[in-house]
Amino acid sequence: MNSSVVTYFEDFAVGDIYEHSRGRTVTNFDNYSITHMSMNTAEAHFNLPYSFKMLDGRFRERIVAGPCTIAIVVGLTSQDMSENAFMDVGLTGIMLHHPVFAGDTLYARSEVLAVEEDTGRNDTGMVRYRFSATNQDGKLIAEGERTVCLKKRSAWEARDKAAQKLEIAP
Repeated sequence: MNSSVVTYFEDFAVGDIYEHSRGRTVTNFDNYSITHMSMNTAEAHFNLPYSFKMLDGRFRERIVAGPCTIAIVVGLTSQDMSENAFMDVGLTGIMLHHPVFAGDTLYARSEVLAVEEDTGRNDTGMVRYRFSATNQDGKLIAEGERTVCLKKRSAWEARDKAAQKLEIAP
């Protein structure tokens, strides 16, 4: 499945597969900003000479910090999986399988694992999906599961369209 329309809770079914259309090339800025924003002190993420020395010259670049990789991968899934999300409910089972470097381009795929009513609200539902990411060479980079609370079309579509008209009006 490759969606270019906004998805609501009702659009998902267990077993649906999404091959997300966008790729994303990782930059040093991506890595530096999330590494420092999260106060990660592992110098191999932001100090090139240290990285070469620490890792015996094994890698050509600084290793992109895991939270940066996960943020980019989840972002790649967002258009299809969580455009209408109220909130993230869970992020579990994160695995980082292969190092990522600035200049690598990541691609994502998602599989819907669960579609359930929200016991706390009538206008939303919960969708849990497994995401995976590969690099430009097709190597598995990362995977995990994300649960999001999504708007139900039946409760929100008319309101969303009315709000869009207000945003477009001068």
